[in-house]
Order: sequence, then structure tokens, then C-alpha cells
Amino acid sequence: MSFEKFINQAISSWMSSEGPDADIVLSSRIRLARNIQQYKFPTQFSNEEAKEIIQLIKEKLSSGLFPVPNDMELLLMEGLQPLQKRVLVEKHLISPHLAEDATQGACVLSDMEDISIMINEEDHIRIQCLFPGLQLSEALDQANRIDDWLEEHVHYAFDEHIGYLTSCPTNVGTGLRASVMMHLPGLVLTQQINQIVPAISQFGLVVRGIYGEGSEALGNIFQISNQITLGKSEEDIVEDLQSVVTQIISQERYAREALVKTSNIQLEDRVFRSYGILSNSRVIESLEAAKCLSDVRLGIDLGYIKGLSKNILNELMILTQPGFLQQYAGGPLRPHERDIRRATLIRERLKMEDNE
Repeated sequence: MSFEKFINQAISSWMSSEGPDADIVLSSRIRLARNIQQYKFPTQFSNEEAKEIIQLIKEKLSSGLFPVPNDMELLLMEGLQPLQKRVLVEKHLISPHLAEDATQGACVLSDMEDISIMINEEDHIRIQCLFPGLQLSEALDQANRIDDWLEEHVHYAFDEHIGYLTSCPTNVGTGLRASVMMHLPGLVLTQQINQIVPAISQFGLVVRGIYGEGSEALGNIFQISNQITLGKSEEDIVEDLQSVVTQIISQERYAREALVKTSNIQLEDRVFRSYGILSNSRVIESLEAAKCLSDVRLGIDLGYIKGLSKNILNELMILTQPGFLQQYAGGPLRPHERDIRRATLIRERLKMEDNE
């Protein structure tokens, strides 16, 4: 396994299979935040302590007894170029914080890229598991296996009354962040999303953009996750999120059905106009590309467009991000140059799909 695989291949291996409710739910993610008892939190520790933590985790993972049958590779952040780290962020393999602020950070990635263990991010250890479609329970089971195994080898910072101790108080307790990435063009086009987002917050959940906190909902893709980590079990948190997501799936399907019934020709026209833009543009900005890709994915789901893979949205949403575009170009690009290369890449990718 080589590092080039992680940064040159837009679609992670786990994305190639289709999970439950894949027409709306792109992925499910579980992240567990943990700290090691004998070390200061990353906000306070020294560079020497940070290096010791990396070495400790490396030794445990190289023992050959890792509980998940997957090849793992350790990447040191200080050994990566800024552009390489940006690509890993765009693939959701590491956080922006680890890429930008963790001078003594590292990440352990699985060959399938469905497991990412970030070291010395905001906490000493952050275990992330990704599954296609709506598979929160499956992702939690896998994260718990890794967590239980690590807990046998290192002493976690834990309090009997409040649970796992973390750098940020909002993660104290279970240390769990469960999230689901959803494609919701029906709710956006019918403007129902404006009522749904405030309602979701009443359930202790938060709605963010495609790259988490502070990011935009590019291409009608929304990330829904829990806010509460204290006072609930991991299973209860996941069950509550699953319940709300299931309701949103139903509402999105009703919205799509309503659009087909009341505005079918306009919707079909929108889809094929977007497909035409993507197929023929010579210059395209990221926002327009994301909007058109969302329309095309909706057209695939509704049966308007035949012969295109549903994975086209997942793949091109990553391929057309600034980091990936510059990685393919072999160096930095000015914004206008990125827009030209983005259009070229999309045209070539759609031609590949047509020829298969």
C-alpha cells in the first residue's frame, strides 16, 4: 500500500458498494474521541509527549493483533505537503484541524479508507469508521471493536461519573459523534429544508455542510450529527439519530414524488440542462459544478438519466475540490485555472462513463 493511493484515488474502496437508502444517504460515520491517562491533553502537551503518543499507538497497531482485517498505514502530518493534507481532508480521511494545526499529528488509515485513527488532533485519539448508506449501527460496532482493543493496550482518561474525558467539554461522556451525509435536493427545491433544519436542533442534533462545522451544504449535501455526548449511551445517541434520519428520508422521497407529479417537465429540463453544462463546459466554478452534479444525481435516482453510476456524485464532488484539482495538476493553480481544469476533468469523466 502506498501513500499515493490515498491522494490519487477519489473514491475510497468502501464507497464502491451501495448501502441501505443509498439514493439519499451517501454515508454513515462514527467518531470516538479518546485521551491517554498519563499524558496532558493536546492543547497542553509538549512535542516530546506528542511523539511518545504516536510511537505508543504505532507499536500497538504493529503488533499484528488489530481487531479489523484491514491493512493499516501510519502517516505523519509533518512529512506531508500542505496540498497532500488538503486532499486527505477533501476525502474526509482527516479533519481540517489535524491538517492545519496539529504540528505533531498523525493518522492511521486502512487500505479501504473506511477506518481512520487520528492521533494528536484535538484529542490524543480519534477513531473514525465510515460505511456507505445508512449503517450507523454497523459503523458503531466496528468503532467499538477498535476502541475496546485500544483500551486493552492503553489507559484512557476516564471518570466513573461523567465518562471519557476530552479536550472539548462538548465531547465529554461517550466522546461519540455520529453523523450521516444526506443528499436532499427534493427538500431544498420545495423549500421544506428551511423548516426541517430548526426542527432537527430540538432533538439535540445539528445540520452542517459537507465538510462539517463552518462548511457550506454544497450540492444539496447535508451532514446531520448529534450534539449531545453526555448523559446518553452510545446506542441511544445512534438510535435517536437513526430515527430522525429515517423521517428525513421519508420526507425527501415525498418531496421528490411531489416534484415529479407537479413539475415533471421542468424537473427533467433542469436535470438535462445541468447534464449539458457538465458535459460541455470549458470553465466551471465549484458552486455551479456542485449544483449541477446534484441535479444529475437526482436525475439518475428518478430514472431520467440512464447508464450513469450513482457514484458519479460522490466521485466528482471530491475530484473537483481545489486540493484534488491541484494534486492532479502537480502543483498550485490560480482560481481561474482550477475552474478550467475542473470543467475538463468533469467532461473527461462523463465521457469515460458513456463509453463503459
